[in-house]
Amino acid sequence: MSKPTIYISKPIPAEVLSYLQEHAICKMWDGQGTASREQLLSELEGADGLLTPGSQIDRELLDRAPKLRAVSSISVGYNHFDLEAMGERRVVGTHTPYVLDDTVADLVLALMLSAARRIPELDAYVKRGEWQRGKKQAEDANFGLDVHHRTIGIIGMGRIGEAIAQRAVHGFGMKLHYYNRSRKPEAEQKYGAVYSTLEEVLKVSDFVVLMTPLTPESHHMIRKEHLALMKPSAFLINASRGQTVDEAALIEALQTGVIRGAGLDVFDPEPPQPDHPFFNMPNVVTLPHIGSATSSTRFDMAMLAARNLITALSGERPEHVVPELRHLFD
Repeated sequence: MSKPTIYISKPIPAEVLSYLQEHAICKMWDGQGTASREQLLSELEGADGLLTPGSQIDRELLDRAPKLRAVSSISVGYNHFDLEAMGERRVVGTHTPYVLDDTVADLVLALMLSAARRIPELDAYVKRGEWQRGKKQAEDANFGLDVHHRTIGIIGMGRIGEAIAQRAVHGFGMKLHYYNRSRKPEAEQKYGAVYSTLEEVLKVSDFVVLMTPLTPESHHMIRKEHLALMKPSAFLINASRGQTVDEAALIEALQTGVIRGAGLDVFDPEPPQPDHPFFNMPNVVTLPHIGSATSSTRFDMAMLAARNLITALSGERPEHVVPELRHLFD
């Protein structure tokens, strides 16, 4: 049986490429970063499979790839999949859950600590040479907010949410409220978590952490009226997707003191424009969407995506086919 042909739209570790080459004829983008949309469309005509970090998979792309049978995304999120179109064309879509849970949870705690203790702001203060012996300033000029024993509210208690809960409760002695589509009795038992409405989570939390996937229902789920429910001393932490928050409302809330600060790894759109208001706000920590950005985690994600792709092209059901496309194997 002849090997399938796959296109790889970004550079991947040599070991992952070697694995793919054992099972498929591989064509790969050899430039920096990810192949452009134009490059991708021009390469897919004869491809059976596609390995991508998050390229938009829509009807236009599927029309240009008549042989395409599987798309494997090197990501947990898959909002870049047009699930209806892929289902109609019987194109399998897979993603890479689990392997990045701990890494993203670490980053969320780092955002909480950085925002609450003003670490980037005060790092810049020291590096500008403004920390000088004998300099007159208010005693509380460099004060931040304690994280330990505060209340954390997690919106989206999935695998990453539970990893955050473990760190927050067992590491920092925090109280935990959570909002999720369904209750998590095991999490409630392990972490003393209180299942709450969205409004209750916003009202009681010192740190509101967004970890919900992006769906039509979660788009702009945090709006002006939701931010108004938060404590003036509270922080919003978003490591999910930028579109889950009404960014204009968040800017206004931060500028007017409705909430104290924010820690953001995601934006809408990405990257933000150079003149974005966030960049002039010392109470906002901004990161370039690096939730899973460690070498070991990215390797594990790429290898899992490669295995997902080869399994799908062999006609078997990959363990990590996205839920909405599992019916293709019925």
